[in-house]
Parts: sequence; structure tokens; C-alpha cells
Amino acid sequence: MGHSVGQVAGFAGVTVRTLHHYDEIGLLCPSGRSHAGHRRYDDADLDRLQRILFYRELGFPLDEVAVLLDDPESDPREHLRRQHALLTDRIDRLQQMAKAVEHAMEAKKMGINLTPEEKFEVFGDSDPEQYAQEAEQRWGGTDAYAQSQRRAASYTKDDWQRIQDESADWGSRYAALMEAGEPAEGERAMDLAEEHRRHISTWFYACPYEMHTCLGEMYVTDERFTAFYEAIRPGMAAHLRDSITANAVRHV
Repeated sequence: MGHSVGQVAGFAGVTVRTLHHYDEIGLLCPSGRSHAGHRRYDDADLDRLQRILFYRELGFPLDEVAVLLDDPESDPREHLRRQHALLTDRIDRLQQMAKAVEHAMEAKKMGINLTPEEKFEVFGDSDPEQYAQEAEQRWGGTDAYAQSQRRAASYTKDDWQRIQDESADWGSRYAALMEAGEPAEGERAMDLAEEHRRHISTWFYACPYEMHTCLGEMYVTDERFTAFYEAIRPGMAAHLRDSITANAVRHV
């Protein structure tokens, strides 16, 4: 009878929605169906899924994964060489930008010139200046820090409320995108990643693609930032990191 979609999702550490999506686009179609019409995966399907996840871990978009698996004229070694070069370049850029990154000014809203009552009305129980000292110690000498401080100091209560509302609306739409099973490298996810980058640039500091990519890495390497996005939707930190990277690549 093979394995059910739920069992395969558990084996592979992916969601059922992901497997449904792979089936819909023809990347991984189960070899059989139960009497009730449910998907059933055999050992060959599991082998193919393992190869798919291998290429996905290396950052290949789904359309290229399909080529690697199904096109007899495709040279996997050439694809891997190209991907290795991209990954090496990504590592170099992340190392160069690490000292200039200031995610706390985007996530914790530093330098807010509001009364305690106004802060509570806008931010609720969260303290927007909780990590102010740490951020200054880590990034106080960067242009991004200075730029964010100048902007934040000039914002009114209405400005901060608008920022909060825009962030909440974006988060809701991104969570809905994930719920629909949209891949991180899909157009919709990349468009929302671009919107995320522009929000930072508009309200806090100039955020080029290199810096945005580094921010994406921080979303999954610092548990505080991970928790911020995971609270919106489980798995969001890594999904957003991948969509940010994909969006940066398409603008290269």
C-alpha cells in the first residue's frame, strides 16, 4: 500500500502542504492511490523526495530541481558548480555586511520619543527600547544605526501606529501565503520579501539587498528574532529568510 502523505511528511520533515504542492507541479507525484483516492508513496518516491530536498537545501529553485531530476541532458555537476559559486559569494557578502546589520532598530523600534502612555497604546506590553543598549554597543558606529536613530527620533505617535499597522498587515499576508503552501522562491513570497525590504528602507535605514540578506540570516540564527516571526506563524523565520535570499538573487 506504500506510505501515506502524512507519514512521508513525518519521515522527511516537511509539511503535507509541501508534498501536495510538489504533486501539483509534477515534481513528486505519488506512485499510487488508496481505494479512497489518497496519495500513497513507494520507496522510489521517497528516494526522489530525498534528492529533491538535497537540492532544495543547496538553494536550488523548484524549476531547476525538476530539470536536474528529469532532463537526461542536464549536467548535475555543472549545476552544482554554479550553485557552489553562488553560495560562496553569499557567504562573502554576509561576512562583509555582518557588522553593519541592525535588525533591532527594525524589530524593536529604537529611539522612540513617546510618553509611556503613548508607547503602551501603540506597542502594548512589548518594550520597543528593550535592546537599545545592546544595539548601540553592536552597531553604534554604523551609518544604518545613525540613520535609524535620526528617523525614529522624529516620528510621532501616528507615525509609529502606521508602522505597526503596516507591519501587522504584511505579517498577516505572509502568514496566509505560507498557509496556502506557497514556496519561498515563488513570485508571491519574493514580492512580499521585497515589500519587507522597502518597509525597512522607508521607515528606518537604507537596506540594500546585501544587508537584507544578512537580516534574513539573523532571523534564524538569533532566537529572539526567530521568536518574533515564529509568533506570527511557525516556520516563518526560515521561510522568510529563503524568500529574502531568492528576491536578492533575482535583482542581481
